[in-house]
Amino acid sequence: MFGNRFPTAERPLLIRSARPTGFGAGFDQPVDVMIGKDGRVAEIGSMIAAGEDAKVVDAKGAFLSPGWTDLHVHVWYGGTDISIRPEQCGAARGVTTMVDAGSAGEANFHGLREFIIEPGRENIYAFLNLGSIGLVACNRVSELIDMRSIDIDRTIATVEANRDVIIGLKVRASHVITGGWDLTPVRLAKKLGRILKLPIMVHVGEPPPLYDDVLGLLAEGDIVTHCFNGKAGGSIIEDDDLYQLAEQAAARGIVLDVGHGGASFSFDVAKATLERGLPPKTISTDLHNRSLDGAVWDMATTMSKLLSLGMAFEDVVAASTTAPRRAIRLPAEGLLAKGKPAEFTLFDLVDADLTVRDSQGATSRLSRLFEPRHAILGAEAIAAHRHVPPEGGEGGGHVCPHCGWKS
Repeated sequence: MFGNRFPTAERPLLIRSARPTGFGAGFDQPVDVMIGKDGRVAEIGSMIAAGEDAKVVDAKGAFLSPGWTDLHVHVWYGGTDISIRPEQCGAARGVTTMVDAGSAGEANFHGLREFIIEPGRENIYAFLNLGSIGLVACNRVSELIDMRSIDIDRTIATVEANRDVIIGLKVRASHVITGGWDLTPVRLAKKLGRILKLPIMVHVGEPPPLYDDVLGLLAEGDIVTHCFNGKAGGSIIEDDDLYQLAEQAAARGIVLDVGHGGASFSFDVAKATLERGLPPKTISTDLHNRSLDGAVWDMATTMSKLLSLGMAFEDVVAASTTAPRRAIRLPAEGLLAKGKPAEFTLFDLVDADLTVRDSQGATSRLSRLFEPRHAILGAEAIAAHRHVPPEGGEGGGHVCPHCGWKS
């Protein structure tokens, strides 16, 4: 895979007095972590001598987790009217790995790779959109009008030429996108996924197709994003049959992903589903320029929302780190072992009194917040903090400068 592209550093990095979490058993006390110039873990212990040349980050007891991994973002900035710059949702927000969820199709993926993925400071991967044009003019020009929108041969060729960064296929299953085409795009994506031996990520939204029918087409490793959307006909709590199908899907290894976004996350749906014992497998933001200063803000705030709704701290961390890594087939075990590439997030859990919104405008108050301090990429410690939207944000007043869309 393409990841862990950390350049050789001039100085080693010592993280002092951090509390490991999300790495499995064996870390009951704060530890020091020395990272060599090569960007790999060199030593783990207590009171490690810094030496004369090491840069020291004093964690002061903050949590150290595997790097936060956002499974659903849109960062093909300049290539689509919906995408933001990677730095708006990456290391400066505590995120070390992100996955662009279908911004590019086969016709424009080369630009996403050359201008975004390769120069990126973070590890960036992509789901390739089934539609050849991707999200060039998102929701204004559909990428899935009919079969003229899909070139199967070129899609296969693009995946084969970019297997180091393309980790799956993305298809939007919603009548807003596909009109009356119903399940055909999902069937085509699943067929290509079988040929290419890759998972598919399916956006579920306004039916048709029905969320129920989409679940029936998926197999272990496939991903349903926007799993807690509150749209009529698409909410998994609005009828028991659909809820049971979702339970069965999760049991057979289908990944339920939050994919918050500007229109696809409901506090009520998430709370009810968590209370019934069906948590999301992965937490992601679906950050784009219509959600950044609206409902979503960043990864830390999205994680905090799930915590406030009753998800356990350890489960929130896993759903934001190792679970999405497994979903895209990255190593997820022994990440703090000696010799492993260093990719961590240093964060605190702080008291707060913050009003936030879901995608439908419902409000909630957060009393605890995930607060990123540093993203650790190799021997580089990048200062991080939560995104604070400008006045007029919080779900009400952001206007996209490119397309005029108001969130």
